Amino acid sequence: MPVQSDQLDGKQLAEVMKLIDGADSVELKLTIPDAESRNTMRALDLDPIDAQIRQVVFFDTPDLQLNDHGLVVRARRSQGAPDDCVIKLRPVVPAELSADLRQTTDFNVEVDAMPGGYVCSASYKGKIAVGEVKQVLRGAAPIRKLYSKQQRAFYDSHAPDGIGLDDLHVLGPITVIKLKWQPVDFKRRMVAELWFYPDGSRILELSTKCNPSEAFQVAAEARAFLATNDISTTGEQQTKTKTALEFFAKRGD
Repeated sequence: MPVQSDQLDGKQLAEVMKLIDGADSVELKLTIPDAESRNTMRALDLDPIDAQIRQVVFFDTPDLQLNDHGLVVRARRSQGAPDDCVIKLRPVVPAELSADLRQTTDFNVEVDAMPGGYVCSASYKGKIAVGEVKQVLRGAAPIRKLYSKQQRAFYDSHAPDGIGLDDLHVLGPITVIKLKWQPVDFKRRMVAELWFYPDGSRILELSTKCNPSEAFQVAAEARAFLATNDISTTGEQQTKTKTALEFFAKRGD
C-alpha cells in the first residue's frame, strides 16, 4: 500500500522522510487494477450496500492548465452530508509554506504515499451547503461561489495568470462509492473508494491515514495485512484525479 523503503534509493528516502516530518498527516494508498477489484472486495469482505454515494467534479481549463501548474480545484456532493470543496496544490515543500496558512484550521499538508511513489500536497478545504454544487453543475451559479474568500486568495496566488475560477470548465461529475471499515486483522480503520468512469472503467483505491511519526510503522503493518489477504502491492498505480481529468479533457467535457 505505502511507499516501500526498499523501492527508494537513499536520496528519495531522505526526501520523503523530510516531507513526512513537515506534514500534518500521511495517507497510504494502493490502487487495484479493474480486473482485480471484484476479488479484492471479496477478500476484504467489503459490502457496497454499506458505502456512501458521492459525486465528484473538477474544474480546469480544456487543456488542463491548472493541472500542469500542480493545482486541483474540486467540489463534491455526498449522500447524507454537506457539500464540500477543496483547492489543492502539489507538490509542495512544507517548510516553504507560510506560517499563517499552516495555522489555518481548514488548511492541511499531507504526504500521499503509494508503492514506489509519493507526493506532498497542500489542501485548502471548505464545507458548503447541500445543493450548491448541484447549482453550479446546472449552470445556475458561478464556480467562485463555492469557495471562500480565503480559498479564492489561495487559488489566485498559484493559478496561471489570467485564469480565474469562473474561467474554468466543469470536468465531470463522476460517481464514487466510499466505504469506511475496520478490518478484523488490521488495527486501523481503512477506506475503500470505487470510482466509476463514464466509459465503464473503474479504479478501486484502498487507503488509511496516520500521523507522520507513525508512517513507516503503519506502512509495514499495512503491507503485511494486504499480503495476508493475497492483495498484491506490485501492480501499476493510477491516480483517481489524473485519470478523471484526462478522461474528461479528452472527451471535451
